[in-house]
Amino acid sequence: MTIVPDLSHIAVSLSGISLVLLLFQVPAVALLLSRLLQAPRRYPALRSQFANPEDLAQVSVVVPTLNEATRIQPCLTGLSRQGYEVREVIVVDSRSTDGTVDLVKAVQSRDPRFRVITDDPLPPGWVGRPWALHTGFLNSSEQSEWILGIDADTSPQPGLVASLIHTANQAGYDLISLSPRFILKTLDEFWLQPALLMTLVYRFGAAGDQTVAADRVMANGQCFLCRRSLLIDLEGYSSARSSFCDDVTLARNAAQRGAKVGFLDGAEVLRVRMYEGALETWREWGRSLDLKDAASIGQKWGDVCFLLAVQGLPWLLVLLSGWAIGLGYDTWTIRMLLGLNAGLLLMRFALLLAIKPSYDFSQAKASWTFWLSPLADPLAVYRIFLSSSRTPTQWRGRQYPLSH
Repeated sequence: MTIVPDLSHIAVSLSGISLVLLLFQVPAVALLLSRLLQAPRRYPALRSQFANPEDLAQVSVVVPTLNEATRIQPCLTGLSRQGYEVREVIVVDSRSTDGTVDLVKAVQSRDPRFRVITDDPLPPGWVGRPWALHTGFLNSSEQSEWILGIDADTSPQPGLVASLIHTANQAGYDLISLSPRFILKTLDEFWLQPALLMTLVYRFGAAGDQTVAADRVMANGQCFLCRRSLLIDLEGYSSARSSFCDDVTLARNAAQRGAKVGFLDGAEVLRVRMYEGALETWREWGRSLDLKDAASIGQKWGDVCFLLAVQGLPWLLVLLSGWAIGLGYDTWTIRMLLGLNAGLLLMRFALLLAIKPSYDFSQAKASWTFWLSPLADPLAVYRIFLSSSRTPTQWRGRQYPLSH
């Protein structure tokens, strides 16, 4: 006697699972669309500006360094080309051993605005980067109205600082940070890095969004302009002393005090070569992308669940729901699940056109994997989960205790 399996029970089970997944995904998709639809109303991208005479010596630039000899030269060159609005460039070095200081001193011999100081020893409870920035702030001229933190891996374009001041004065910002144009070179970078970047876009929307609550403010410390008076009120960088995402922590602290904070599109005025290859990008950038130091536990894990719903699961659910329909389990919930996740994938590929201006392809050996970067989305979400689950113990050559 042949036993015929009762497929109706399997269909009911699959339908129930599909319904649960839809209930998980649909609210997340609605939230994602509400964020992405703000893009047309965002603040316009910054453009290079000429400084006004009244901006003379208004800005003190602080550059934290630790063994940056292989990548600091574009930063030094770019800063030396900024106009008279820059009063001084303070390079705060953490006892580099690779010739970083010598490179700075070579620029100093041609441009007296540059000087080098050291920030050791690192006080207990501080992470190295905010301590270096705090040291630079304490040693900056009291005559400067603005403090500009710039990372050594950036390449400031002519007119960057003037553009920042013009935008801040025109729009009334107290603090501005910029999203840069990323310089990528290899196929593995072009495949992974855009997927990691998209985890930020999905959570916080496009740069320039004007409708952000204080606890959802985004920032980028690679280019971070702040009014001196605001930094004084914040006691410098001390409120972000133990944060591995000190830029976001400080920006949110400022926003909670009522300061006007902007995270704007700076692709035309700031370029950055962050890491060498996908492995270093995974290890170094991935450690701070969760932004847990600036968020509550609920917000941190809420973001992980959100990313899982809209970026981590679509590939898997398209394959599984399509497979189920192919086997004859054709229910309305499975069809809805297939349609929803196919739509998410189509939107993800379309967003590549939106983020393409954020990349500098001129130094690429090959870049076609950029268009395949959505395939790395599940891996990117997994990296956010790993980072959310762990506390860093090593950062840029320094060791930190687990209880830090």
